[in-house]
Formats: sequence, C-alpha cells, structure tokens
Amino acid sequence: MKFFIDTANLDEIKEAQDMGILDGVTTNPSLMAKEGITGAENIMAHYKKICDLVDGDVSAEVISTDFDGMIAEGEKLVKISPQIEGVKAIKYFSDKGYRTNCTLVFSVGQALLAAKAGATYVSPFIGRLDDISTDGLGLIADIRLIYDNYGYETQILAASVRHVMHIIDCAKIG
Repeated sequence: MKFFIDTANLDEIKEAQDMGILDGVTTNPSLMAKEGITGAENIMAHYKKICDLVDGDVSAEVISTDFDGMIAEGEKLVKISPQIEGVKAIKYFSDKGYRTNCTLVFSVGQALLAAKAGATYVSPFIGRLDDISTDGLGLIADIRLIYDNYGYETQILAASVRHVMHIIDCAKIG
C-alpha cells in the first residue's frame, strides 16, 4: 500500500516526506491556485520544486481538454523530472514509457479502459462517490477484482479519501 499526499503546499509535502510515510504526491492546477501559484510557467516551476522534495512519483495534471493540448502539456511535464507520471493522454505516454495516472475515475469501465491503455495508476474518487450515496469502496473492490482477473499491473490510488476507515478498507481490499 502506498500513501500519496494531495497538495501543492511544499511544507505539507516536506513534513510527510520527513515522517517517512510519503510514496508520492498528487497535485493539480486547482491545488496550485490555493497556494497562490498561477500561470503556466509558475506552475511548471512549482512542479519542479515538488519533485525536488519527494523521492516517489509526482502526479501532475494537464488542463487541456483536446488531445493535441494534452500532449503538448504532457511533453512539458515529463521534461521536468522522471518522477512526474500523471497526464491524461495515457496511451500516447505509456507507449513512450512514461508513467501515467488516470484521475477522476468514477466507474469500473473507466478504470478498465485506463488499464488497457497502460496507465500506471488509476485514481477512483471514492469520497466523492460516497458523497452522492454511491459505494466508493465497492468501486475499489470491483477494480481490484478485475485487475487481478486479467493481470493488469495498473495500481489503484484511492483519491478523495474522507476518513481513516477509507484507508483501512482500501488496505483490506488490496
């Protein structure tokens, strides 16, 4: 089981890294904005600072909605550090050997497609599902079962975790 911190706050990242519990960081432009970091150049520079702090993977996010824009942003992101693994054009980047993270997963179908495309990680947003009376942990269990059945190496990174029981139940699921 791995632990990723979801933030752009360097102090929080450093604290988790210093405690020895950090396996990686997930962040995005919204989290950057919360820290007062805006503009493409500043965001890219901040991703570099994050990569310099942590030993594990850093999931960086593109904001483009079209393939060409995603590819252009992703190409810039992967040049920052080999630790950066998160961009949405999964197949394109996995074929090139870059690690990827498919975020905002809300269904088994999405997770299956991401695994077939070669995603390193999928991030099911279990807390958001629970918020709308849908079983987020059930989604984790279904994804785990399917990945095990077909030998997918894609790792499940539970996101939008709301409480400690989410973590414990995810650990039980595997």
